[in-house]
Amino acid sequence: MVQLYTCTMNLAIDLFIETETMEPSIVNRTLDDDIQANGKGVNVSLILKKLDIDSTAIGFSGGFTGRYIEEFLYEKKIATEFIHISENTRINVFTQVNQEQTEYKLVNKGPKIPSEKISELLRMIETIEAGAYLCVSGSLPQGISEMILVKISQIAHRNQVNLILDSSYNSVMDCLSYQPYLLKPNEEELARWFDQTEISLNESPEYLQRLIDQGAQRVLLSFGGKGCFYADKENLIYGNAPTGKVVNTACAGDTLLATFISGLLRGKRLDETLKHSIAAGSSTAFRKGLTDFSDIKELEKQIQIQTIEGKI
Repeated sequence: MVQLYTCTMNLAIDLFIETETMEPSIVNRTLDDDIQANGKGVNVSLILKKLDIDSTAIGFSGGFTGRYIEEFLYEKKIATEFIHISENTRINVFTQVNQEQTEYKLVNKGPKIPSEKISELLRMIETIEAGAYLCVSGSLPQGISEMILVKISQIAHRNQVNLILDSSYNSVMDCLSYQPYLLKPNEEELARWFDQTEISLNESPEYLQRLIDQGAQRVLLSFGGKGCFYADKENLIYGNAPTGKVVNTACAGDTLLATFISGLLRGKRLDETLKHSIAAGSSTAFRKGLTDFSDIKELEKQIQIQTIEGKI
């Protein structure tokens, strides 16, 4: 199997809380809580491990929170090559309020990364071997310009590394000329990239075509509860999302992406890969933690894959 790296520049510990109500100025007692080592690239590594694909997690790690994530990944037998910083890795809080049927998401900015540490990460990426896969996911901590995505794209293109980008920043559009292997936007990110208020399901093929024309080799477009598109130069397919009670949306997109990467690496049929990936992402959304893949076959029964002709 080829070498695969996941890069999370803004690692996180996610605290998940379940409460019946949420009232101001009083003590709100929780029904349940859970902490998880997180960060979008970390989630990709965790899902890939469940699918028997090894990866190495890179990025920035700081303080006792960073050590917790490193120890967690070590226990899961996932290799890490994090660059250590002095400030603590962030903690995010996600609260499910049952009476409101609402999830509140409190996401912190993350530590400030010194310029010498940024240079160290770029030098590390320079050493990744030709033919390897590099998945760069998530937000950027303080001190890092979004143009780092362009620098990484330049390195990957020059060194023949297959770059996968899952990031909301507009600078992703500046990366397209370096022919990233795969993009994974959601519908809000796609609309922002093209200065639109929103983009509907029916309008999506036009914008997917534009991403491909501008250099993206593949695009996996998530529409959350409405399903997902996959596009490349020869194919455009769409799958609906299965129904279920949404518990945690924080990691669903990472699960979708990791499962899709697994299918691509193993040469599986695109329609089967998309169906499996949508089911896996939904499975994560329907539980408090990452999917264990136990309910995937049942969820797949609800998913229909359509080939869209005459678009791409």
